[in-house]
Amino acid sequence: MTIHECAQSGNVTGFVRLLRHDPSLLNQTSPLMVQTPLHYAASLDRLQIVAYLIGWGGPGKLELEAKNVYGETPLHVAAKNGCNETLKLLLDYSAYIEATTNKSMTPLHLAVGYALGSGDNTTVKILLQYNANRSAKDNEGMIPFNYLPAGLQNEELIRLLKVDVPNLINNFTSEQMFYNTNTTGYSSYQNNNPVNNNCTPQYNKTMEQIYSTIGISLPGNPSLSSSSHFNNIMEQYNSSTTGDLINLEINCSTSSTPVQQINLVSTTNDYNGIEAKMDEFDNEMSKIVGLNDLKLQLNKWAKGILMDEKRRAMGINLGPKKPPHMAFLGNPGTGKTTVARILGKLLKSVGVLSSDKVIEVQRTDLVGEYIGQTGPKTRKKIEEAMGGILFVDEAYRLAPVQGTGHCQDLGVEALEEIMSVLEDGNLVIIFAGYTDDMKRVFSSNAGFCRRVTHFFQFDDFTCKDLAEMLMIKMSKQDENSRFYGFKLHPSCTCGAVLAVIERNSTEKLRNKLNGSLVDIMLNNARENLDSRLNFNSYGDELLTITLGDLEAGLKTLSQRVNVVD
Repeated sequence: MTIHECAQSGNVTGFVRLLRHDPSLLNQTSPLMVQTPLHYAASLDRLQIVAYLIGWGGPGKLELEAKNVYGETPLHVAAKNGCNETLKLLLDYSAYIEATTNKSMTPLHLAVGYALGSGDNTTVKILLQYNANRSAKDNEGMIPFNYLPAGLQNEELIRLLKVDVPNLINNFTSEQMFYNTNTTGYSSYQNNNPVNNNCTPQYNKTMEQIYSTIGISLPGNPSLSSSSHFNNIMEQYNSSTTGDLINLEINCSTSSTPVQQINLVSTTNDYNGIEAKMDEFDNEMSKIVGLNDLKLQLNKWAKGILMDEKRRAMGINLGPKKPPHMAFLGNPGTGKTTVARILGKLLKSVGVLSSDKVIEVQRTDLVGEYIGQTGPKTRKKIEEAMGGILFVDEAYRLAPVQGTGHCQDLGVEALEEIMSVLEDGNLVIIFAGYTDDMKRVFSSNAGFCRRVTHFFQFDDFTCKDLAEMLMIKMSKQDENSRFYGFKLHPSCTCGAVLAVIERNSTEKLRNKLNGSLVDIMLNNARENLDSRLNFNSYGDELLTITLGDLEAGLKTLSQRVNVVD
């Protein structure tokens, strides 16, 4: 894992080891978003990593005010994502509360966006408790209050942001900050700079969590949990050759006790039903027309999943079950969503996922309408899909097109959010889209091809595939089908339908629509049936689609899309 991935996932042990081996990573920025490890940790409320960075005792100095591609500091990203514990910790350690983005927005501006989307005003309250300027203007001359929409029912938020209301009563303890009361009656905050003095209770609590995470018990003397003592430990760690924190001897009054690491071993049911699972998978795939090469690839992959299940059933430790994130490449209408549902059932049956649900999303489901909403909106969809599959259709729309002002595209933020959960487990992400366009996604994130390890190509359907698909659709209908009760005329053999498709459609049209061509063709055929009948018609003729109807339906489609070879 990279330093940014460790920060995103909250992997404290991995983060410490990487920074110990290469301290230059302390402020390393990501390729597209230009975010430091502190940005990533702050945006996801990874409090332990934020505290560790603030208390860093190794070479180099933490850039607390580093800015990403939007000009946002770590305090900005904590504010816009409602990461309140991180927000307070950064403010306690002198983060500049009036820092501005490329559009001159302060953290309070972005916190308003979070409050509007979530209904939670806590982030706004915290910033005001630290005396954020409610009158700060952005490039548009807008103060935070101006971003409240007309008719907003959140009366508390309105009251908080009005510039003429009395300041809030601060709930923080004297251990966290000192106050002076000026002639206006406002409380002014003076930073006690805990880095150089005593630590806040919050910082000490976070330090305790870090000690436990990396394998060291907190010293019995509470003062030894200060950042200076922790930095001393880190200096020992950085100078050690083993890189093993557990083996360090800490010179303090109370000896530390190594924390035993528990290695969880996955267990499964016996393997009697494994072969049946493979048969069920093959049966489901056989219902899909065409895609023969893809079926061979998926059969091989599925067999590998099930063989591992058999090995686990024998007691062999193969390590944790990792979610097999995938990319489905190909034109629309080639059955990508259908295959995703089949894979969901298989992954649930072997315990990789707890549910077989598939949540389909596109760019509009992930990217917010205003600044600060893309992150929460994306995380909401991720949470909805947790336990199953998040199917990101047209994923290439999240990646910027080079040379078109792409750095400001909020789709990048949504993609970063998705990438941040690829190591979480109990969730499989499937990225789907056109083969060529998806290359932008692959290159937009350095860790994409390492964490998305399965790539499946969905070829376009042939004319024969489309004819067979139409015959199956008309012979196997359910009550919810628009064609329930309808039938094809005996002249509509598979060969005859194939000839109609070959004669009345171009390759470009077929590749553009694939399976959708059959649905549209049938809808148009039914409309043609209705138009040629009269109100004296009765019996089977009301429900029989002829070869002429199919041909007329396909001609109508070709004319409407106006596809030229």
